[in-house]
Amino acid sequence: MSDSFDLAIIGAGVVGLGHAIAARRRGLRTVVIDRDAQANGASVRNFGFVTVTGQQRGECWRRARRSRDIWAEVAPAAGIGVVHQGLLVAARRPEAVAVLDAFLATEMGEDCTLLSPAEARERLPGLTGDVRGALWSPHDLRVESREAIPKLAAWLAAQGVAFRRETAVTGVEPGCVHTSSGSIDAARIVVAPGDDFHTLLGERFAPYGLTRCKLHMMRVADPALGRLPGAVMTDLSLGRYLGYAELPEAEPLKRLLAAEQAEHLAHGVHLIVVQSADGSLVVGDSHHYGATPDPFAPEFVDALILDEYAALFGRRPAVVERWTGTYASAPDRLAFIDRPHPHIRLVVVTSGTGASTGFALAEEAVAELFD
Repeated sequence: MSDSFDLAIIGAGVVGLGHAIAARRRGLRTVVIDRDAQANGASVRNFGFVTVTGQQRGECWRRARRSRDIWAEVAPAAGIGVVHQGLLVAARRPEAVAVLDAFLATEMGEDCTLLSPAEARERLPGLTGDVRGALWSPHDLRVESREAIPKLAAWLAAQGVAFRRETAVTGVEPGCVHTSSGSIDAARIVVAPGDDFHTLLGERFAPYGLTRCKLHMMRVADPALGRLPGAVMTDLSLGRYLGYAELPEAEPLKRLLAAEQAEHLAHGVHLIVVQSADGSLVVGDSHHYGATPDPFAPEFVDALILDEYAALFGRRPAVVERWTGTYASAPDRLAFIDRPHPHIRLVVVTSGTGASTGFALAEEAVAELFD
């Protein structure tokens, strides 16, 4: 295989693969380099939920819409199943309904619907808690991330993208990537390191004040729930997702959540429920921050997540699998493209929105390098 390419991409997570998609569309000779034999980080440890609804108004929301469209295009070609589409946000408080009303009045609420309690239960019969209404959005989709990322990489390889697995990158300079298996010539280079801030271009990270976020995830079984119409969220998500939380109408809800669910907020807990093809559910999550988060998952945090599940569905499900993940986090931005050289880009999603916004971010970075 050639060791000379138009574009070298360091990192085979969802952001790195997004760059490979954009490069393939331009007919570029492309190589993806990764130190692991397979995807093992944040890209396969999440919900697989490509979230448009609720993303921060403006650039992030625009990137989410574009990324969703790219997912919808490449998933069938790569043999990736879209498990379900849409989002139902169940409001348990009048203050939450007020946030949903305000959201619907923005451009982000286009094609979304406010459901009455009866309509919400008709769409999701498993709702048993005190639901005051719900938002239904058709804009979001879900893939099984632990299957989708390997399938996407395999499809890209079949399209001519070269992959160098189990290969550590030791340095980059204009025109050349130095690896544990020798040097690779590349006219342009993208570094997509996820939450590895120290191996490459370490000095470029300092201005962004990055840390890492650890989250708890579970796979659960709840056969009585039946099929979900889409992903499910609750009031806690309205206080966390910036597309809702930054609306002025969200302030009363956030004050109420701080008074009534302080422990949930202290551990960054909110509820997302998505379904897999086999009927099992992926449920999460929590948020704990640190330079090097510990790998441990205390049971009481999972209990907080399952408390919110039980408040919505009337019971705790059986947990069949648990794991943690980490991703890069910044205090003042959701992603960035850094430009250490005209021919090199450092691209990082600094929030939990890699699957939701990474493809559009990658498209922008490739356009910068080649237009």
